[in-house]
This record gives sequence, C-alpha cells and structure tokens, in this order.
Amino acid sequence: MHDIVIRGGTIVDGTGAPRFTGDLAIDGDRIAQVGGKAGPGRREIEAAGQLITPGWVDIHTHYDGQATWDPVLAPSSWHGATTILMGNCGVGFAPVRKADRDCLIDLMEGVEDIPGIALAEGLRWDWESFPDYLDVLERFPRTIDVAAQVPHHPLRVYVMGDRAVRREIASAADIEAMSRLTEQALRAGAFGFTTSRTEQHKTTKGDLVPGRFAENQELFGIGAALGRTRTGAFGMLSDFDDEAAEFDWMRSLAKTTGRPLWFLLTDRSSDPERYHRLMNGVRRARADGASVTAQVAGRPVGIILGLTTSLNPFAARPAFAALTSLSVRDRLARLRDPAVRAEILAQPASEDLLAVLPPLQRPIATRWDRQYVLGDPPDYEPDQSRSIAAMAARTNLTPEEFCYDYLTGENGDRMLFYPVTNYVHGDHGVVHDMIRDPDTLLGLGDGGAHCGLICDSSLPSYMLTHWVRDRHRGPRFPLEFVVKRLTSETADFFGFHDRGRLAVGKKADVNVVDLGSLRLHHPELRHDLPAGGKRLVQRVDGYAATIVAGVPIFEHGEDTGARPGRLVRSRT
Repeated sequence: MHDIVIRGGTIVDGTGAPRFTGDLAIDGDRIAQVGGKAGPGRREIEAAGQLITPGWVDIHTHYDGQATWDPVLAPSSWHGATTILMGNCGVGFAPVRKADRDCLIDLMEGVEDIPGIALAEGLRWDWESFPDYLDVLERFPRTIDVAAQVPHHPLRVYVMGDRAVRREIASAADIEAMSRLTEQALRAGAFGFTTSRTEQHKTTKGDLVPGRFAENQELFGIGAALGRTRTGAFGMLSDFDDEAAEFDWMRSLAKTTGRPLWFLLTDRSSDPERYHRLMNGVRRARADGASVTAQVAGRPVGIILGLTTSLNPFAARPAFAALTSLSVRDRLARLRDPAVRAEILAQPASEDLLAVLPPLQRPIATRWDRQYVLGDPPDYEPDQSRSIAAMAARTNLTPEEFCYDYLTGENGDRMLFYPVTNYVHGDHGVVHDMIRDPDTLLGLGDGGAHCGLICDSSLPSYMLTHWVRDRHRGPRFPLEFVVKRLTSETADFFGFHDRGRLAVGKKADVNVVDLGSLRLHHPELRHDLPAGGKRLVQRVDGYAATIVAGVPIFEHGEDTGARPGRLVRSRT
C-alpha cells in the first residue's frame, strides 16, 4: 500500500513532455509511480480535472533572515514553492562579526527593503561563519526546503571591515581570504556566490554597496573557489556600464572556473535595445564555450505605490514627507485636509529626497503615464487606459490631483502599479521574448524582499494564470513549457538533482492545482514581521495541495502544520 495516491489528475511532469492523465503514488519521501492506475493508498487525493506538477523550485529569494525565525516562509510557500534559494544579489547575514551585524541589517534594508526593525528583532545571530549559518538553518523546522548562496557584501565586510564599506580595493591577502572562506562555504553546502554591481542597490543612507566597484581580480579570486570545488554558480546584478568589458570578464571567469555564471536581465525604458544587446553577449559567450545565462522575470518588475506601502508618487514632496512619521490613520486625516492637499500639490519633488531613491524609481514623481490602477484581481499587463494620465484626462483634474484623490479615497489602502522595467512598450512583449529565449532562466521573484514595494513571490502562480490561461494582449505559452521553466530547468541549473520532475525515485515535492480556479488576490499589507514590521503579501486560490517530501504542507490554502522542509546542501 502506498502512503499517498493522487488519483486521476493531469500529470505535467516538469520535463516539457506532453501532459497525460493518470495516478501519482508516493512512498515515504519519494515518488513511487507516475501514470497508470496505482494501487491503494493510506491517503488518497482525488485530482480529476486538476494538474499534478512538481513543486516549484524558486531560485531567487531573499529569506536569508526570515528563514531563521519563520517556519512557513509565506508567501512563497502559499504559491507552491517547495524549494527556495536565497543569498541573492550579494546580500545576506553570513559570515559576520558581532561588530558588523548592524551594517548587514542596513545593507539588507537598503537593498531589499526588509524592515530593519524586523531584522534586528528576529535575527538571533547564533552564527559567525557561513557553515555556522547553514547549521542554524538545518536545525530549524520549516514547511519547505531552503538553500543558500554566499553573498559578496557580508563576505567582503567580514574580511576587510570598514575598508569594504568605503569600497577600497581589496589587497591580495583580502582576496585570498575571501576565496578561502567561499571555498569553505561551498564545501559546507552553499550553492554558489552572488554579487551586485549596480547603482540601484544602496544602503538606507544612500551609499553604494561594498562590492559595487570590486575589481576583476577580486571577482576572479573568489570565483576560483567554485572552480576548486567544482560546485556552485556565480551570480550577479550589473548595470553593464561597459557592456563589452563586463562580458569579457564574465566569459573569462566562466571558462576559467568551468562553472555557470548568471546575471539578472531586464529591459530599460531609456534603452529599449539593451536587452537584445545583452542577450547577444550571452550567445557569443556560449559560442566561445562559456556557460553564461540571463535570469529573467515572468512579469514587469513593478513597484506597488500607495499610502501604506514604502513609496508613493508624492513621497519626494517635502510637505508629504513631513507626515511620514504619523500613523496611517492620522496621516490620512491630514492628507484629506484641503489646505494640506493644496500645499502638497503645489510643491515639486525635492531633488534631495529623490536622490535617496534608486535611479529607476525616481520617475514615479512625474511619469503619470507609467502608473496604473492595480485593480482586483490585479492587472500586471494594463493598457494605457488604466494609467493615471489617461484616467485624469477623462476628468477635469490634473494627473497629480487625480492620483492624490484616488490614493486618499476610501480607506487609504488603494494601490498603483508602476512597472520599473520590462514594460518599455506598454505590454508584455519584451517579457514574452525573454521567457521564450532558450538562453535564459526564469527567476527574479524576490520572495521575502522589497516588503513594502514589491510582491512578486506569486510568480509561479502568475505564470499559470497569465501566461498559460488568461493573457489576451499577446501570445501565451504551453502549459508544459511553463511547468518545465518552474521546475526541472531551475533545479538542474543549480544542481538540485533529486527534484524538479515527476519521476520514480525523485523527491516527492508535488503540487495539485485547479487551473480553472487559480486566482491571485490583490496584494495586502500586513504588520506580521518581528517588531511589527510590515510586508506585502499576496494570497492565491486554486492550490488543492502542496506536498513536500511526501507530506502535505498546504491543503486548499490551509497550513497543515506539517514541517517536513529542510536545508539542502550542495554536493561537493
């Protein structure tokens, strides 16, 4: 008798092969049968008319802190993720000396918009080295599996101290120490190394991150650890200020180490051809024998603007900024005062306040044609008629007035969607091209990060609702293609060899999904992080069950209380 039998579902096995109908049987934590008619099970799940898929392998999250105190790791676990990889964008919390803990909190808050008060309250800091950190993760009970990469910025601070924060050039001894510590982390089970080379990433004080201008010899020295251990991937985010120079060292590093290198790719509205050039660079590197891949998002990287979120179109106006210390209720009352309204609307954005924002966010102060009413269910591919500029044009109000009145209406919890990247032509054409490209990898959901601005950890659910079922402004993708993108491709790239496909002997991480009823809810703001820290979350309907290691963790959206998740260590 099997432990679990999922009966009569539409099996999409994660390999890209055509779907088929049959049973899936689980014994212990492994898949025992895929297809056909399975024998009896101690627990049986009726799945007729529903999809049976592998659990999603989400390769771009920032739960580095949250994973040490939160067993559920929502909202990613709500959306069918059964394995998540953190340590992205060069930020994290290990290795760390006691004196540098506040510095790393500031980095994470500035780069990833995770409330510093929540991190200060939630982090126990019962580790120093990266292997210590992995041991802490391993001891903590959780719903889903977690894995980690070595982040550059804490590594640099650990070795160089204040010199790293001042972005001084690393000495040969510094580089040797960083390389040695990276090798130690990889041998302990890290899945790679990540860094950030972008103006978009700053501390809460507006300073650039420690590794922003790290020289090639530093990156090669650290990368050599991946070559020595023959494990892990090298990941980064770059502005590609000098595209040819960036590709030269990326290609050389990938070839020298024999390890895959990936970078985050989005379009830029100021440079519509940029992503084409970067993908051509990927193809040239591959033709030269270097494993270089672009990691892309499944929808525009867009920020949620509102009075309760971390940012809104009036945030850089001094009269509005003066109210930010008030409670939401008191702030809303003041904003509804006609005199306050007139004062704020009469002010231009302050250059000093704008300078604190990452460059790609600054246009929120003026680009009313790029801000859209989000709606419920949320629309992430809105046409121009839903923009603030177009809606204001249908009234006797200016865009500023219309937007102000919209945000201060009802309970003050209305939200706007501002696509920062991947919306250069006002639709998902660019996103479609990036997802379809065989030289890209699907990721960039940022689960656990941008708590008051972005809620993209729903990416797997969105891939099914929008790209498979609902899109009407352009072509969709086949179901099998999307499931493969979310499972075996991400798993194989990073070396999660025991999961990502439904096959006998593979780990029993499974989703049962009612595609017809799958629905994303409007993002909501909660204050449920430690110390009352806020975060945006997004609920979903339509997951009949999510199973990790043969144990149901969610059934019809409800947490079962089971905690079969564990730390996954890479194989060295």
